[in-house]
Amino acid sequence: MTVALKIALISIHGLFRGTAPELGRDADTGGQILYVLELAAALAERDDVEQVEIFTRRLEGAEIGSEYASPEEIISPKLKIVRLDCGTTRYLPKEQLWDYLDAFADHLVSYLHQQPRLPDVLHSHYADAGFVGVNVANRLALPLIHTGHSLGRVKSRRLLAVGATAAQLEHDYNMQRRIEAEETVLATADLIITSTHQEIEEQYGLYDHYLPEQMRVIAPGTDLKAFHPAEQAAKHIDSQLWGEFTKHLKYPDKPIILALSRPDRRKNITSLIEAYGQSTALQLQANLMIVAGNRDDIDDLDDAAREIFIEIFQFIDRYDLHGRVALPKHHGREQVPLIYRMVAATGGIFVNPALTEPFGLTLIEAAASGLPVVATEDGGPVDILANCRNGELIDPLEPTSITTALEKILADHDLWQSYRDAGLEGVKKYYSWQAHARQYVELLRDLPEPGQLRHKASTAQVQHRRAEKALVTDLDLSLIGDEAALQALLAMLHQHRHSTSFIIATGRRLDQALKLMKKHGIPEPDILITSSGTEVCYAPKLTTDVVWSRHIDHHWAPHKVREVLDQLPGLQRQPKEEQSRFKISYYFDPQKIEIERIKHLLHREELSVHVQVAFGQYLDILPQRASKGMAMRYVADRWQIPLEQIFVAGGSGADEDMMRGNTLAAVVANRHHEELSQLSAASDIYFAKSAYAAGIIEALEHYQFLESTARTPT
Repeated sequence: MTVALKIALISIHGLFRGTAPELGRDADTGGQILYVLELAAALAERDDVEQVEIFTRRLEGAEIGSEYASPEEIISPKLKIVRLDCGTTRYLPKEQLWDYLDAFADHLVSYLHQQPRLPDVLHSHYADAGFVGVNVANRLALPLIHTGHSLGRVKSRRLLAVGATAAQLEHDYNMQRRIEAEETVLATADLIITSTHQEIEEQYGLYDHYLPEQMRVIAPGTDLKAFHPAEQAAKHIDSQLWGEFTKHLKYPDKPIILALSRPDRRKNITSLIEAYGQSTALQLQANLMIVAGNRDDIDDLDDAAREIFIEIFQFIDRYDLHGRVALPKHHGREQVPLIYRMVAATGGIFVNPALTEPFGLTLIEAAASGLPVVATEDGGPVDILANCRNGELIDPLEPTSITTALEKILADHDLWQSYRDAGLEGVKKYYSWQAHARQYVELLRDLPEPGQLRHKASTAQVQHRRAEKALVTDLDLSLIGDEAALQALLAMLHQHRHSTSFIIATGRRLDQALKLMKKHGIPEPDILITSSGTEVCYAPKLTTDVVWSRHIDHHWAPHKVREVLDQLPGLQRQPKEEQSRFKISYYFDPQKIEIERIKHLLHREELSVHVQVAFGQYLDILPQRASKGMAMRYVADRWQIPLEQIFVAGGSGADEDMMRGNTLAAVVANRHHEELSQLSAASDIYFAKSAYAAGIIEALEHYQFLESTARTPT
């Protein structure tokens, strides 16, 4: 492509107009429309672009404006919106458009044939436009670019985690048609544009047609008119707002360490408070401000958010941080740019300590406002800081890592200034829409010429991605202990990832499990069961299954459990970091008290609990409905994986109920003998001669589990 480019953007759902778009009117008229409009405008400004056309539906109806019925809308000399018929002119939600998309594709082909020349490239946005893009690209032999914006497989996992059923997904979202369309787009498109490398690996990696060599990262642009450094002392621009935000601080003129996020456990707010609370230097240097959504009364929040705020208050009290931490109750989205500027005026820092951050838009907004940043090393921030060089990456699982980074920047004004300047320059270079358009056009120049497209892999050539089986294992006494065998096992799982889900079930808390996995190079599993089966999280975003949490909360009375057990001989409460909402953990001395005695005392108080012993010295009290085995069976039912197709490896008593029943089970040689000795009589459980991961590999070969079909040996 050597001439000025003619670009066709396809965005079908929602209400699309160039002037004052009705963002937020409904679920379909949101960020994607703004993204397409701003991308189109930035492209149309370039000298090497001849024309940009946005293709969307033509709509009629008294409930919407008459402008949506207009066949064309001229936005600028080189940019226009073209509205085509789509089988019906009624305004329908995107989930109901599938039966009409073929008609839209026919009208688009007819329109393009009538033009002086075809576009040089088609760019589809979202699955519905992708369906149309594949149709038109194949018929006209045009290159196809696609941006997913969100993906059906990821949304399915998230909705299943909060209680939806497969039948509901089909009824409400036509999910199977959407996923099939996305698979076809991935098999057809010449280029997939994503926002981060993590999106490529962890979201598109869920698909059969996962071809990472055809994917490129171009970060979305940022509105630099809204997010910019202050032209004056920003904290005095709105003294009323600043006074409200800092009214509880003893010394409000100190620099501010700012965190801004939803009250979500994945945002890891308590680790930031812990890092601040453990550092006298930080407390002397700066105040901490946490802007975590809006609240009037935490009792009115949902369970997860309320639990986060309770922990925040507990950590503030534990480290006696009263007067040093600001926790504003309310803020509006329109106030966020001003908050960044006011914090920058104090010489402050923006920090994102999330366990994982898919992109990190707040980091870009903060940088554009003149703030150095400290951010998690997991996800999008890695890309952002590599480009902008405006702060420090931290290990979100290590509070000392957060402390060190914050102290380093606050103690060195020259470093603070250099990070500020680098951030302002980097955002303009990499994260403006002009920068996005420049990278975009550079990628287009490498696409094949129309009519000379490379051959695409057929459906039959791509391995089926949907998991048919699952491997479940603990961390301690199972996976970890033989590093060479561990890496060999991980390589086997990676090779069979299309057919076999990887599930880790551990007694450790989520943060501890992640820390141990990172230490040993264990990738994030498809499903992570933590705290002895009381928490279930799904990849790729550690989405917590709230339905499971509600299910096991039945008759759970942790305060009464502690009242019964805390004073008993032979029991000592484990440290706070070993406790969680649904797990009360003790050190246990069997010489001083018997397990049956403990169970009797709990049952006498009519407490419905599950008592679990591991490694002969650790006692966990869980809700009656919770255990590793119960959580594993719940996951198997949700993901429709037959128990006969699940392989379980274990080494301690806590693994026993996963191994009984219809699963294929194996006990590794380094097991805790006393706790699993009763399993030796079970003819359907394999006792490996090798230890740790080597024992798992031995058992997998015994069962021939990673063959095309798992089967029990004869």
